[in-house]
Amino acid sequence: MSDLARNKRKSAATRSGDETRLGLVRRARRMLRSLTEAYPDAHCELDFETPLELAVATILSAQCTDKRVNEVTPALFKKYPTAADYASADRTELEEMIRSTGFYRNKAASLMGLGAALVEKYDGEVPGRLAQLVKLPGIGRKTANVILGNAFDVPGITVDTHFGRLVRRWGWTEEEDPVKVEHAIGELIPRKEWTMLSHRVIFHGRRVCHARKPACGACLLAKDCPSYGVGPIEPAQAAKLVRGPETPRLLALAGVVDEVPERTIEQAAAKEPVA
Repeated sequence: MSDLARNKRKSAATRSGDETRLGLVRRARRMLRSLTEAYPDAHCELDFETPLELAVATILSAQCTDKRVNEVTPALFKKYPTAADYASADRTELEEMIRSTGFYRNKAASLMGLGAALVEKYDGEVPGRLAQLVKLPGIGRKTANVILGNAFDVPGITVDTHFGRLVRRWGWTEEEDPVKVEHAIGELIPRKEWTMLSHRVIFHGRRVCHARKPACGACLLAKDCPSYGVGPIEPAQAAKLVRGPETPRLLALAGVVDEVPERTIEQAAAKEPVA
């Protein structure tokens, strides 16, 4: 075990005891500052230009990668530019256009229902309030927060699988229910940070803190993470697990660049992040 890995393990071990509420708040916000440095340009990885396009893309993203959704939506948005177009769509044709996103029959029904509801209740426009959004076909609380935060600049916490996994792994909450997770994290982080927090946590989950094998030994949050050691802790081994174009910066921030061969960094940077 390298000295760096040993020091990080020792640091993580000091957090195994009870943590005060104030200590948790301070640790969570310290981790957020690190994530902000790591992902200054974090953003919604679904392509869209209007609230309607974002709503449609988010519905399609269920059990599907953002990359695949972004391959489907250009033609979809061109053919169905308004809510009325979805409401009056030929279902068979719509299903065929979105087939590659999976669960296409249910998604087509949601898109047509969404279009009809928007035409009937909101003159074809997507509303900008949570209480209204969650009553629309195909839109739950998670989707509503994505729309509010990214199309209307209304702060919201998006609890997807990455977000829930990471905040539990970090010891920010033990809650499993997404709504309870949202409320618990909202008490730790200032409201103005909620939308960007969501993006940064999701970015980190896709690039470093993977579900089955997190890159613990190449993680800039290691010193504050009570789950350090769940994945490989040797820097050279962990670095191979980091994904995406941010890899060189992430490894530099984690302080492991000198312990990782340059070829490994290049290979990791070339990997697409898991959506």
